[in-house]
Amino acid sequence: MKQKQIIIFLILLVAYALAAFLTYTFFVDELAATAGVPMPEMGVPDAILGLANAGIVLVLYGLLGLAGFWFDRKLGLPGIFSEDGNWRRWFFIPLGLGLVCGVALVMGDMLFAPINDFGLMVHPGFPVSILASISAGIGEEIAFRGFVFGLWGLILNWLLKRLNGRTVALWIANVIAALAFAASHLGTVLVLTGATSLAELSPVLIVEIFVLNGIIGIIAGQRYMKDGLVAATGVHFWTDVVFHVIWGLVG
Repeated sequence: MKQKQIIIFLILLVAYALAAFLTYTFFVDELAATAGVPMPEMGVPDAILGLANAGIVLVLYGLLGLAGFWFDRKLGLPGIFSEDGNWRRWFFIPLGLGLVCGVALVMGDMLFAPINDFGLMVHPGFPVSILASISAGIGEEIAFRGFVFGLWGLILNWLLKRLNGRTVALWIANVIAALAFAASHLGTVLVLTGATSLAELSPVLIVEIFVLNGIIGIIAGQRYMKDGLVAATGVHFWTDVVFHVIWGLVG
């Protein structure tokens, strides 16, 4: 089954690399327009830029993912997917949770918008939004659920081993990974707002980023513990489809 786990991981990795290639080859101007900043002149064709980004994805996220897979095996977690043969748990439960989380993000964004000194969150136009959902759903789950969660889970499990604190260690690691995941969005917010430091951002906006993204991270982490990376990726992807793709088109 280890070989099947690696094969599924490679499929996810290639899908992420392909999304990165398409984004930077065909939609880099739209991406820059969404951020509100001009794309620096690289002096190379867009296809080369796309290939370079795809290569970075394959190497960097490949290493992070394999490290995370090793951490998971040490912790006795499912890894890439649970091996009980119930594939419905990898699809339908993440789909349902993602749809609910996506709606919750829309409602939360609308709630915070009047008081965060920024307004509603910005969404990339279609089809960049679907490519971004694929990239974030796979890449961020590899980085934060696979690597960050796995690393902290291993460290905390070792520290709490004498107390038989594996469950506690995993949930603390889940919270740490969720907070790191939320914090990773602050850079995008700085670009979108034109702020040069976090001190220039509204405290309400910072709270919004941590609360909304942190909740998604916790839920994705729970599915990660239960059914593996594929399930966590599903939760994240479908959440982004609702929030960035559908809400981006009609909101």
